[in-house]
Amino acid sequence: MPDLILFNKPYNVLSQFTDESDRPTLASYIKEPGFYPAGRLDQDSEGLLILTNCGITQQRISDPRYKMGKGYWAQLEGLVTEEALAQLRRGVLLKDGMTRPAQARQLPEPEVWPRIPPIRERKLIPTSWIELTIYEGRNRQVRRMTAALGFPTLRLIRRQISDWELGELQPGEWRKVRLDP
Repeated sequence: MPDLILFNKPYNVLSQFTDESDRPTLASYIKEPGFYPAGRLDQDSEGLLILTNCGITQQRISDPRYKMGKGYWAQLEGLVTEEALAQLRRGVLLKDGMTRPAQARQLPEPEVWPRIPPIRERKLIPTSWIELTIYEGRNRQVRRMTAALGFPTLRLIRRQISDWELGELQPGEWRKVRLDP
């Protein structure tokens, strides 16, 4: 029977079980044998990482052909404009081509755990939060999209993949979900 693990990956943890450089990995948190990440979440990003014990499920979650939405909260440097949000909704031209249109809206600062270490704060530069859902998974895509529009991402939290949500999980916590056959 296929299962999923919904894991709240902390900042600075690699989305893999081993590392030759002794950086923090999933092995410090998840001891369930036979589970592997379905996709990636960058070391400097936080939030929902799904692991599964089923290769077909892993492929379906990871492959952009299935167009599973991935929802993020992003803290941006600067006060995001409606023009920038509209551009995210149309797609953003990156060095590797145009992104698919995303869902994007400004968000009041969400109630989330403190990041350790905290993001850099600049007294004269305000920050803003957006909620962004993308339907592909290019390398560091959200960060590259917001930077291309002049709003570098300071903090990135993935909160959702398709119908699976982070919920109340705190950094380092996980829960197992049984998939229907």
